[in-house]
Amino acid sequence: MEESIKKKQVEGGDREILYSKAIKAGKRIYYIDVKRNLKDDLFIAVTESKKVQSKDGAQVSFEKHKIFLYKEDFDKFMEGMQDVIGYIKSSGLRPAPREDGEDTGAGADASGELPGDELTSGEIKLDIEF
Repeated sequence: MEESIKKKQVEGGDREILYSKAIKAGKRIYYIDVKRNLKDDLFIAVTESKKVQSKDGAQVSFEKHKIFLYKEDFDKFMEGMQDVIGYIKSSGLRPAPREDGEDTGAGADASGELPGDELTSGEIKLDIEF
């Protein structure tokens, strides 16, 4: 009986969020949540929430996409992220303008340098403690 109550709480969602970070980016908001599963293991849930308007503009809804990242996959995931981000940074291509017209913040400053140019290793540093 107790397990079914616990399962309902997890399926209900927000009661098992231990830590959350919201990142607003134009029409999208990214939520990075630390959650606990039924076995008391911690994992990360990344949710992209995108504001979508109907064609006539009368109705607004939110489209959500989720991925779950488990502790045993953190190192491989971060290696992959560092690799693809390093590729993008070294490609020299300028970011495409956003459809909502908002600045991505990734443009060159007055000196012509892109943010993050001082990082030659392409390394991403995240501090995640459990």
